[in-house]
Amino acid sequence: MLSQEQVLTKLREWMEDLFEIEPESVQLDSNLYSDLDVDSIDAVDLVVKIKELTGKQVKPEDFKNVRTVLDVVTVIQNMTAE
Repeated sequence: MLSQEQVLTKLREWMEDLFEIEPESVQLDSNLYSDLDVDSIDAVDLVVKIKELTGKQVKPEDFKNVRTVLDVVTVIQNMTAE
């Protein structure tokens, strides 16, 4: 299982590469939609990155309640713990 810090570091890289969001803007309490301007298309790109990292398909029910960076970190941690 990846640590919270490892996942957050990876997520910051993705947000910068995919969406040109400054890494320091990506905090655990950041809301993906209101704080970081991630839209539904961006969320799909994020799901693809998560699949590449974990080697597993992200279940829609795991991702539908995701609102914050911490939520994404938790999903990834749960997927890598299985």
